Amino acid sequence: MYESKKPYFYGTGRRKHSVARVRVYEGTGKITINGRDIDDYFGLETLKLIVRQPFGVTDTNGKYDIVCTVAGGGVTGQAGAIRHGLSRALLQANEEFRPILKKEGFLTRDPRMKERKKYGLKAARRAPQFSKR
Repeated sequence: MYESKKPYFYGTGRRKHSVARVRVYEGTGKITINGRDIDDYFGLETLKLIVRQPFGVTDTNGKYDIVCTVAGGGVTGQAGAIRHGLSRALLQANEEFRPILKKEGFLTRDPRMKERKKYGLKAARRAPQFSKR
């Protein structure tokens, strides 16, 4: 699709268990996720909005094409990971975006993850049901 010689800006985004590798090319605003168009990949309009947020904040709508590979987690986590990666890639494109993106919180990795299950418990914190007899 995009030849490897064409220059691009790169950013890695993470959220929950999702990891997104985002490449930003000069272009017309086309977004491709795992070889599919954004409209095919995300069904909910809110998830598409989350991915496009960095463009709206930095007034770069229609100036860049995105090609990204995302793996792990669910659709919401993947959308957040793409947003994080896109924000990092836009920083490489223009360092003046830093205060804008930082103020919106797009450069901060969301640290909330599912807590691991502990032995002797049914879930992370859920204890087995107490039985008197």
